[in-house]
Amino acid sequence: MIRTRIVLIHAFVCAALLLAPFLFAAATAAATDDSQRRIEDEIIYFVMPDRFANGDATNDTGGIDGGPESHGFDPTHKGFYHGGDLAGLTNRLDYIQGLGVTAIWITPVFVNKPVQGPPNDTSAGYHGYWITDFTDIDPHLGTKKEFGRLVEAAHARGIKIIMDIVVNHTADVIQYRGCAKANEQARTWWSDCGYRSIADYPWTTRGGPEGELINPEFEGDAPQNQTEQNFARLSDPNWAYQVFIPEHETDIKVPAWLNDPVQYHNRGNSHWEGESALYGDFSGLDDVFTERPRVVDGMLEIYKYWISEFRIDGFRVDTAKHVDDAFWQRFNPEILAHARAAGIEDFYLFGESYELEPAALARFTREVEFPAVLDFAFRDVAQRITTGTAPPAELAAVLAKDNLYRGDGRGALILPTFIGNHDDGRIGHALLAALGNDAEDSELLNRTILGHALMMFSRGVPVIYYGDEQGFTGDGRDQDAREDMFESQVDIYNDNRLIGTDATTAKDNFDTDHPLYRAIAEMARVRSSDPALRRGEQKVLEAAGKPGIFAFTRSHAGSETLVVLNTATERHNGKVRVEIQSGRWQVAFQRGLENFEADGRDIDVELAPLSFAVLAQDSAGNP
Repeated sequence: MIRTRIVLIHAFVCAALLLAPFLFAAATAAATDDSQRRIEDEIIYFVMPDRFANGDATNDTGGIDGGPESHGFDPTHKGFYHGGDLAGLTNRLDYIQGLGVTAIWITPVFVNKPVQGPPNDTSAGYHGYWITDFTDIDPHLGTKKEFGRLVEAAHARGIKIIMDIVVNHTADVIQYRGCAKANEQARTWWSDCGYRSIADYPWTTRGGPEGELINPEFEGDAPQNQTEQNFARLSDPNWAYQVFIPEHETDIKVPAWLNDPVQYHNRGNSHWEGESALYGDFSGLDDVFTERPRVVDGMLEIYKYWISEFRIDGFRVDTAKHVDDAFWQRFNPEILAHARAAGIEDFYLFGESYELEPAALARFTREVEFPAVLDFAFRDVAQRITTGTAPPAELAAVLAKDNLYRGDGRGALILPTFIGNHDDGRIGHALLAALGNDAEDSELLNRTILGHALMMFSRGVPVIYYGDEQGFTGDGRDQDAREDMFESQVDIYNDNRLIGTDATTAKDNFDTDHPLYRAIAEMARVRSSDPALRRGEQKVLEAAGKPGIFAFTRSHAGSETLVVLNTATERHNGKVRVEIQSGRWQVAFQRGLENFEADGRDIDVELAPLSFAVLAQDSAGNP
């Protein structure tokens, strides 16, 4: 039996945390020297370039004349460009590397429509999802040369670059007569046009079943009909609405084939149910007719170019669930084959499908050729466990369904896991919503670290949302969760309460001494140095039915690592039995471990409230 005194453990961990910023250049390099490292070895930092760092103030307006309603730059407005760019991101690679990450996922950097929306409610394409030119970099963010510099500088550090891409939609350019209105101030149009179904508005009549016959002999868009010959018969786009493109935008999209309205579904706004989820416009954005062979060919050409030209390392695919399966069944294998031909064996391709049930997520890996999907099921439960509103047993139930993913569960090892993001909001906001604005900072800090530990040590590829390591909280979803890392001029950001610091977003927040930065960096080091934590099968040993102990092992190549978390606000003991008997266990990392005893396969861990410990076998097998 081995009894470990907590005073020694505290000394070890405190020293490690103090040294953490100096250890990570070496630690990251050690984990990333092999450019062909496996996907499950990655730790991702997810960043929105416009909100991260401004390295070149001369591109803030994107070279567009006029005011904010024209060029989209207004650093005081949460919905406009703020000035961050690729040069700024490159300049801050030291900061990112110090966090221990191995890959950076960046929101789309393609040319966007600067401003969209109705009068008095416009916003800008700072986020990157309103693309007009898929072949170039948004001038607000920089140039292709600067993007190349970012990729090259990241690769030199062993850090991979993952691009966020879109095939489901483009910017809102196509308009529908009768429900489109002009926003003269922003020189744009906007529509609030309801969805018109295929049954009520067939492809072969204009304005309804009794309308003028158009597109004769078109046989529909079912997979068996997705041929060039059939779609050559679909030449009139006015099946549901009379479409038009404002005169000054007739050739705004690149490649040029995207300017033809027949390449879009043109059925009005999605209401997120039934067929509208596939054919409807995503909040007014032009919904691409991805069933058309020309569209599949065109999107493949676009994204193969970015792989060939810049040797990027992966794609996160936006709104994947709103695209037909047949598109992905061709697109995904061809993209992966193209990457392999370019020498990128472990190209990381993962899709976004907002589903909270593992079975619905797993379908995309088994049927739709996605190697991985963002693990919203994990996010949902892990976030609620972190806030104290769900028991560990709920996460155990999610993990029990890992065998649904491709590879009979091995596929779960490469699912991107996260506890907050740019759409759903930050973990800090979830904590304040659950605990109240008067919650003690110490509890908020402990819970935030606990949530990151749950993500960092569980199966999957952890994704750290930029700013979480600085205690950002935000005011909610979307625009409210996209604060500036550099000095912010947005009042509703600057009055936010941050976790673990007295700072505000009115000053830049690249503090490598922030307790969250240091804790996450140390967890990243522990994960990167332990193959079991990266590649090992996860087995749940104990999962309380109320806030309390969550214990699991990660096993790989004859090695086993034990992780025990206490999600309760009271001290708890975890008594577990591991698979492999070890003569000695070492504390790899802990926060609040009071003591532990190991007797063969039986381990007893005592944890303070909201704390955790990672115990690894002594590789030397010392008695």
